[in-house]
Amino acid sequence: MKKMKVVAFNGSPRKDGNTSILIKNLFNELEKQGIKTELVQLSEKELRGCIACYKCVENKDRHCAVKSDAANEYIEKMLGANGIILGSPVYFNDVTPEMKALIDRTGYVSRANGRMFRNKIGAAVAAVRRTGAVHTLDTMNHFFLSGEMIIVGRSIGFGREKGEVEKDEEGMQLVKSLGQRMGWLLKKIHG
Repeated sequence: MKKMKVVAFNGSPRKDGNTSILIKNLFNELEKQGIKTELVQLSEKELRGCIACYKCVENKDRHCAVKSDAANEYIEKMLGANGIILGSPVYFNDVTPEMKALIDRTGYVSRANGRMFRNKIGAAVAAVRRTGAVHTLDTMNHFFLSGEMIIVGRSIGFGREKGEVEKDEEGMQLVKSLGQRMGWLLKKIHG
């Protein structure tokens, strides 16, 4: 059996906040199944939104023509993974600007290149205080659906202050279950 890999993108400006906790708990389940994981903190590198230059459509080289930020690095990480996790806290009932920039840039390059992430396994997690979780998950799931990826599920954890999400017993159980299902599906497809 070949070694499988899942890359997760944490869209939170707080590096070790609730979104990161949700992703790490999902990772624990994947790692138990022998699946390699990598966490990318979008807060650590510059990433801007799409400028609609359409060069990716012209070039069809699986890269964004704008090379002054981390977009192409993130595209390579997605290409090298069997599964992709998107995680975001809820900001005004949607994903963070960092997550939206990732979705727009990598998603557009994927579409311009024959949906190059097709059939990768996707999962979304959202950290929420009160409202907006469904819309936030919907935004991330549209990235997967637009790219013709397979969505294994989603999970929500409630909490505002760092670490508070760990008190959400049901949320923590759901993210654990999501990790188990993602691992199971990866093994069915790639095992």
